[in-house]
Amino acid sequence: MGKLQEFEITFEQNKVMYSPGESISGIVTVKLGQPLQCKAIKVNCNGFCGITNKVNDTAWMIEEQYFNTTVSVADKGTLKQGAHTFPFKFLIPATAPTSFEGNYGRIIYRVRAFIDTPRFTKNYNTEKAFYMLSLLNLNKLPEIWGTCSSAVTQQFTYMLMKTGTIVLRAQTDMKGYTPGQIIQVTANIYNQSGKNTGNMAASLMQRVTYETKRPTHDVRTIAEVEGGVVKAGKEVEWKEQIIVSPLPQSSLAGCELIKIEYYVKVCLKSPDVMLTLPIHIGNVSLDKKRQPPKKVSAPSTEDTPASASSPETSSALTPTLPSRPDPNPAPRPATHFRTSSQNSPSAPPAEYHPGAQGGALMSEDFQNKRQSQLVSPNAFSYAPGLFFPQNQHPSGPATTPNGLAFSGSTGATTLYPSVNGITSVATPHIVPPDYNTSGYPQGAPPSYNESCNT
Repeated sequence: MGKLQEFEITFEQNKVMYSPGESISGIVTVKLGQPLQCKAIKVNCNGFCGITNKVNDTAWMIEEQYFNTTVSVADKGTLKQGAHTFPFKFLIPATAPTSFEGNYGRIIYRVRAFIDTPRFTKNYNTEKAFYMLSLLNLNKLPEIWGTCSSAVTQQFTYMLMKTGTIVLRAQTDMKGYTPGQIIQVTANIYNQSGKNTGNMAASLMQRVTYETKRPTHDVRTIAEVEGGVVKAGKEVEWKEQIIVSPLPQSSLAGCELIKIEYYVKVCLKSPDVMLTLPIHIGNVSLDKKRQPPKKVSAPSTEDTPASASSPETSSALTPTLPSRPDPNPAPRPATHFRTSSQNSPSAPPAEYHPGAQGGALMSEDFQNKRQSQLVSPNAFSYAPGLFFPQNQHPSGPATTPNGLAFSGSTGATTLYPSVNGITSVATPHIVPPDYNTSGYPQGAPPSYNESCNT
């Protein structure tokens, strides 16, 4: 077995999930079959983001370093035969972003240990990954309250000569959700043509942008529900629900290279009519008790109590004017739908054609083609807490060859760390991958196996 029989890193209490500002501590264990001369034993802790333009490539085009600290736990000397342990401790910066793994980039955190030996002898190294989770509290996002709505009017040609118009309006019940919550989608479709439409659908979409010289956009359908058709000349109201699966949070605060966005896409299969409703995915759900009260307009002078000023005072300060008839009421403005102000894909405002507001609401004639929700575990990027219960095995946790357990895995259920006394929903523990056998250029991270296909 050689001189070195065991060389591994163990975190205190076997913890693998940390929050920014926490300290990470553990021990390095060295077990020798015979004495070993060494120049030093060092332990390094670092975190960084790397992105590329090739799928699952670790030859990073651009890197972003968050921290990189090295300590020496043993000086020059000879290690005797037997087992040796060396403790270490590092402080994680408060600005460290949440761990993430996607097709074109990753945010990685790891602890590495090195044994430097004299010249012409073999050096030894090992490493172990850990995960960072910075909770996204939806209650702290600006303009998060209320519904998200949009509308679009689309003209199309059918039977070569005829022209028709489709008016599509849709909204979600909230602007922010956490995994496990349900998105309530309401759509109103007015078919101003003599042709039946195709099936309608609503999809939860994920868009990840990797900021290379020419930004790479990775767009995925997370879940989809499908409804029926809209008959010629009819107007229908369609209501559906989409369950939010375990997903990476919308914001990777502290990371400048990766941007994650979510939106609900509502569309017709034919003609091609589509709009989008931007939403946020977070870790701490919206608390309606925190919702700021709606602004109330100032009371008019007619509503001012008599005690505020006496008639004598008013007549003394204000000249008497002759009475005049009340003005005609202002015309009621036409209804306009506007998109959300969030920096996410959105639909243009509606441009209604004459007669677009009419039509008979025919919800009773409208049948959903499919009520079930289609969800593919392979559609998700990896982040701390991803877990797919539909693939659970009763025999205990299952991991991939590199030790990473998510789609198709089970694990001990733990809670996300609390922030300001707020604790989010229970989320399974994630076992980090093992990089011991990975080879990569200096400064680049080890090669992850593709997590989305496990």
